[in-house]
Amino acid sequence: MEIISYPVIKDLLLLALFIALSSIAYYLVKKYVLNWLHKLFLKTKTPWDQFLFEKGVFNALALIIPGIIMRQGVYFLTVLQAPITSALKILILVVILLTLDRLLTAGLEIYNTYPISHRMPIKGYVQIVKIVLYIFGTTIILSLLIGQSPWIFLSGLGALSAVLLLVFQDTILSFIAGIQLAMNDQIRVGDWIEMEKYGADGDVEEVALHTIKVRNWDKSITTIPTHKLVGDSFKNWRGMFELGGRRVKRHILIDQTSIKFCDEEMLQRFEKIQLLQDYIKQKREEIAKYNEEHNIDPSSNVNGRHMTNIGTFRAYLSAYIRNHPLSNKDLVMVVRQLQPTTDGLPLEIYVFCNDVRWVHYEAFQADLFDHILAIIPEFDLRVFQNPSGYDLQRLIEAQTKNQQINNPSEN
Repeated sequence: MEIISYPVIKDLLLLALFIALSSIAYYLVKKYVLNWLHKLFLKTKTPWDQFLFEKGVFNALALIIPGIIMRQGVYFLTVLQAPITSALKILILVVILLTLDRLLTAGLEIYNTYPISHRMPIKGYVQIVKIVLYIFGTTIILSLLIGQSPWIFLSGLGALSAVLLLVFQDTILSFIAGIQLAMNDQIRVGDWIEMEKYGADGDVEEVALHTIKVRNWDKSITTIPTHKLVGDSFKNWRGMFELGGRRVKRHILIDQTSIKFCDEEMLQRFEKIQLLQDYIKQKREEIAKYNEEHNIDPSSNVNGRHMTNIGTFRAYLSAYIRNHPLSNKDLVMVVRQLQPTTDGLPLEIYVFCNDVRWVHYEAFQADLFDHILAIIPEFDLRVFQNPSGYDLQRLIEAQTKNQQINNPSEN
C-alpha cells in the first residue's frame, strides 16, 4: 500500500522491470534464435539470406521483441504512461528506419551480384531513397516530440523548397546525372575511363550518388563528381574490350633519299622472301602487261610503270602483319604513307592487336617494330634519324683520316 501511494516510484520500478525483461528477451533472441537462423542460412543455396544476415537486417528486426514487451508494459503505468508511450513510438520508428536502411543496403549487395549491376549501377538511387527515408522519419519524430501532426512539417517544406534546392543542389545534379549515365549506358563499374581534367586514368570501382571512384593505373584513387561526367568529356575504353581489338597506330620515318626503283637483282632477292613471292609474281605480270599494251620504252625508268623498294616494303609489311598470330584479321589493317616532311617519309602501321591486355599489347607492338626496324635494310631503305654525337664523332674521325692520307708529310 505504501508503494502504491507513490505512483511515480511504482511506475519507475515497473519500468525498470520491463526494461530488464526486454533486455533478457533481446539477449535470448540474438544468442539463440539468430544463431539458429544463421546456421540454417548457411545450408541454403541462395545467397540472399546471407546478405540479409551479414548486413544486420535480422539484428534490427530482433529489436521488435523488446518493443512489444515494453509496449505491453506501458498499460501498467499510470503517471509515466504518456511520456513513455511517446518515447516508445520514437524508438519503434528508429528501429523501422534502421531496419529499412539495412534492408536497402542488403538489397544493393544482392543486386551487385548480378551482371546487370555493372551496366546499370543503382547505388546512387539507393542513397536517394535513404535520404528521403530519413527526411520523412525525422519529420515524424519531430512531430511526435512537439505533439503536432507531421503534415504540418511536410506542408512547410513547400515554403522551404528554394532553400532545399540550394542545399541539395549537388545531390539533385548528381541524381539527374546518374539517371542520364545509366540510361545512355555511358559508364559501368569495371570500365576503363580517362578524364584528364581530374587526372583519372583507370578502372571505375564505384558509381555512387555524388562521386565516381576511379582506381588509376598507379594504384591511386581519383573521385570525380557524378554530374561532371555529363558536363565534361571523358574517354571510355569499354568498346575496345567488347570488340576484342586494341589499336596500334605508329609510324617510322624513311629517309627519302633511299627510295628508288627496283632493278632485276633486287627483284630476284625479294623473290626469295616467302611473303613476297606471290606479290612479286603478280606485280611483274601486271606491270609487263601494262607496259606492253602502252608500248613503253623500257630503256628508261621514267617511262611506264616500275616497282619501287618502298612499295615492295609496304607489301611485305602488309603480308607480315596479316600473317601475325596477334593481329586482328576482322578489323582494319593498313600500311600507308603520310605527308612527307623534312624529317623523312612517314610510313604508318595501322593494325589492331587481338589481345587487349596491356602487357601483351605492348609486347606485340614492340615485337612488330623490332622486326620492321631490323628488316628495313633488306629493302635498301634507311630510317631517318637526326645526327647524334656518335655520328659527328665518326665524321670528325673520317675527316682526320682523310687529311692524314692526303698530307702524309704533316704526320
